[in-house]
Amino acid sequence: MIRVLVADDEPLIRAGIRMILTSADDIDVVAEARDGREAVETARGTPVDVALLDIQMPVMDGLTALAEMGRATPRVRVLILTTFGERDNVLRALGHGGAGFLLKDSAPQELIQAVRAAAAGNAYLSPAATRHVVDTLASPAATVRGEEARRRVAGLTAREREVLSLLGEGLSNADAGARLHMSEATVKTYVSRILTKLDCDNRVQAALLARDAGLEPSAG
Repeated sequence: MIRVLVADDEPLIRAGIRMILTSADDIDVVAEARDGREAVETARGTPVDVALLDIQMPVMDGLTALAEMGRATPRVRVLILTTFGERDNVLRALGHGGAGFLLKDSAPQELIQAVRAAAAGNAYLSPAATRHVVDTLASPAATVRGEEARRRVAGLTAREREVLSLLGEGLSNADAGARLHMSEATVKTYVSRILTKLDCDNRVQAALLARDAGLEPSAG
């Protein structure tokens, strides 16, 4: 079972998320929190695989709680949940090591998919959040980021760049393996090596770096 912590200051929202998630036979909501500080403390004392954090919470907001969890409970994969789609929030969440970002008006099945993806060690961005990331990549600041990204990527082998390009496309290890005719385990080894070389905390950061660098996905 995937053990989930739900943090939101609105009881009705928490209840709705609980109802959606527990409709899946492989997900169990084991804890709830009313603010970011309570979420961090709960994650410290409760076995949790995935935490869903609302951005707008009292005492400590979701992005601050995400950063705290990264230090205190790095085993917990964190998804940021919000009604707001500002790209700054998306990029801050990913920069703090978040496993994904989705909006509260996402379809119930999307919420379940996001939790499963995070628990499996994969990244998840809702389509709306992805659009904001793409918009940011197209902004004037993208030129500077692109130069830095290309410099960092230059240290990878050709095969590592291929794998990284597929991370940029959002593929899972299994799908990337199928595209490159590799085993899933081999892709996982490549991903770990890539994250280390690029000094990235997670797959999402590596995926954004791939896009900044302009890497094209393999045609297979």
